Amino acid sequence: MLAEIITIGDEILIGQIVDTNSAYISKELNKIGVKVYQITSVQDEREHILQAFKDAKEHADLIIITGGLGPTKDDITKQTFCDFFNDTLVEDQSVIENVKHLFEKYQLNKPLPANFRQAMVPSKATILMNKYGTAPGMWMEKDEIVFVSLPGVPYEMKHLLQEEVLPRVIKRFNRPHIYHKTLLTYGLGESAIAERIADWENALPEEVKLAYLPSLGKVRLRLSSTGNDERVLKESIDSRMEILNEMLSDIAIGYEDETSIIGRIAHILTQKNQTLSLAESCTGGAIAENITAEPGASSFFLGSIVPYKTELKTKILGVPSSIIEEFSVVSIEVAESMALNCNKLFATDYAIATTGIAGPTKGDGIDEVGTVCIAIATPDGVVSEKFNFGNDRYRVIKKTTNKVFEMLLKEISKN
Repeated sequence: MLAEIITIGDEILIGQIVDTNSAYISKELNKIGVKVYQITSVQDEREHILQAFKDAKEHADLIIITGGLGPTKDDITKQTFCDFFNDTLVEDQSVIENVKHLFEKYQLNKPLPANFRQAMVPSKATILMNKYGTAPGMWMEKDEIVFVSLPGVPYEMKHLLQEEVLPRVIKRFNRPHIYHKTLLTYGLGESAIAERIADWENALPEEVKLAYLPSLGKVRLRLSSTGNDERVLKESIDSRMEILNEMLSDIAIGYEDETSIIGRIAHILTQKNQTLSLAESCTGGAIAENITAEPGASSFFLGSIVPYKTELKTKILGVPSSIIEEFSVVSIEVAESMALNCNKLFATDYAIATTGIAGPTKGDGIDEVGTVCIAIATPDGVVSEKFNFGNDRYRVIKKTTNKVFEMLLKEISKN
C-alpha cells in the first residue's frame, strides 16, 4: 500500500512558504499502515501537473494532491483533473450552499462570483465538503488508483484529511500495520551511540529497521517494522526498545510521543515543588519559548530575563563590571554570576544563565564565534561549562538550548 503526495504551488518551489502539509499527511497515513513512496512539488502549470499525475500513477495506489484549488485564475488543479480524467466541470449545489453558509456565519461582506466558482467541480468527483473553507476536496479514481485533491490551506487540509479522507482510505484499502517507536537521547553523537550498540543492532532481524535521527545535540533512535499481526509487531519492537533504553540509560530520557526532555524536567521540578528562572543572553529567549510550550509550565517556571546588551548584565542582574572587564562578557565567571543573581532576583531553586557569541560577528566577546558559557545555579551552588558550538547562528542557539536542558535534567535528577 503506497501513496504519493503532490503539492502544487509556485510559492513552495521559490521558498516563499514551507511545505508543512506533506509532513502532516505522511505522518497520518503512516498511522493507518500507508507508506509514502514519494513527495513531489510542482508548479502551477498544466503540463507539469499532468506529468506528475502520470508518474505517480505508475507506482502509487493513493495519490494525495494539495493546493491549486483557489478561486483565482492561477489555481488550475480542477481543470487539470478534468483533463487527466477526461471529464468536465459541473456546478455542485451543495458547494454553493456551503459557500453561502460560510459567508453568512464568518464574513461581513457577501460572496463574490469568484467564490461561487468553487462550486465548479469535475462531474466524476466525489465531493469532500470543506466546513472551514470554500474549496471542496475531491476524490476520484482511475484504473483502481485513487486521486484525492485537498486545499493547500493547512487547517482546511487537516480537517478534510481527518474527517473525510482517512476514513475512506481505511474502508477502501487493505493495509498492513506499521509500527514505530523512538527513543530520545541527549549528550552523545550518533557515531558514539552506534559504536556502543553495535552488537545489539547487528542482532536485529531483517524486518526490524533502526534509524538514527541526529539533531543538534540530541539523537532519536527509531525502530520500525511492518506486519499483519499488530500485537506481535508491537511486542517485537517494544521488547527490543526496552533493551536499548537500558543500554543507553545514561543518555536516554524516554520515548517520543510519550515524553520529552522538558516534560521530564517539568515532572521532576513539580514533584519536588521546586522552581526555575532564566537569564538568557545569547539564546535570546529560546529556552523560555521551549519551556512555556510545555503545558503546566507555570507550576515550576517563574520567569526569564534577556539581558542581551552587556551593560544590562550589570544594571539588572548585578554582575560586577570588574568580572566582565577581567574575564570578558563571554566567560564562565560571568555566566555563574548571572545564574546566581538570577536565582536571587526570582527567588527560585534553580536558575540558568547563557552568555555567548552566536554570530555572525563577535560583538563584545573576545572568543571565537560559537563560544557559549552555560551556568546553572542550584540549591547547593553553581555548575558551569564552556562550549564551542560552531559558526552557524541557528545551530549555536539550538545546540545551546538542547545542552541547557541536558545539563538541567542531570542536576535536578540528583538526590
